Amino acid sequence: MNDKIKEAFRRVQAEEPLKDKTKAFLTQKTKNYTRPAKRRFHMYAAACACLLFLLVMGHRLYFTQTSIISIDINPSLELGINRFDRVISVNSLNDDARELTAAMDIKFRHYEEAVRQILENKKIAAMLSDDEEMVITVAGSDETQSAQILSKLEGCTAGHKNTHCYHSSSAEVTSAHEAGLSCGKYRAFLELQLLDPEITPETVQGMTMSGIRDLIDRLSDGDTGDTKEPSPTGETSPACEMPQGQDSGCGRHESHGSHGGGHR
Repeated sequence: MNDKIKEAFRRVQAEEPLKDKTKAFLTQKTKNYTRPAKRRFHMYAAACACLLFLLVMGHRLYFTQTSIISIDINPSLELGINRFDRVISVNSLNDDARELTAAMDIKFRHYEEAVRQILENKKIAAMLSDDEEMVITVAGSDETQSAQILSKLEGCTAGHKNTHCYHSSSAEVTSAHEAGLSCGKYRAFLELQLLDPEITPETVQGMTMSGIRDLIDRLSDGDTGDTKEPSPTGETSPACEMPQGQDSGCGRHESHGSHGGGHR
């Protein structure tokens, strides 16, 4: 009896319409096995969103300026520095600076390498050898980074003649920019204005730092005559002047010469 039943089931064959209906039923119930694919799509979409977020935030972090290095000799220029000590902007403040930076590859370089390239430029080296004065001012929103940059630049410029390094405040940088001046020239302008209130920012815009220093010396001596023959000096700015024998406590640091000082 059992053998007859088995033999009967073996002879059963599904007709084609029944097969098609069964296939459609299974496809509907299993959703054609697409659920794992949809799950993978959602995972990829989430990963892409995270990557995009990281790229945007990374770009913002990299291109956020945290410090500036202002370099004045005439050329006058400013280097914008990010939190990773890289030059992210080069702001040329006069034609001489534009000519200088056009021939240099300093953007996205470490600031030490950028400043070294500037110091080793033939034109700049010749000016310093000819007793022109260079003023390097460091300022920024990150005081710790600014102090580290200043310390490094003091070492970088130690072997260069007539080169002076300062620290400045963000407020002073803002005031300098409002006056249309770089940090070094703005500091000298304030000193000049104490000697002659009629001095304007335009007076010093096109002058070399040694020419400005010569004018300060002449006005200090009561001479208001011609200033076409500049000669650099190592005098401190009015903010740092104190009676002889007293320590001002503020900071002009000269990386060459006998005039010392702390950080302002």
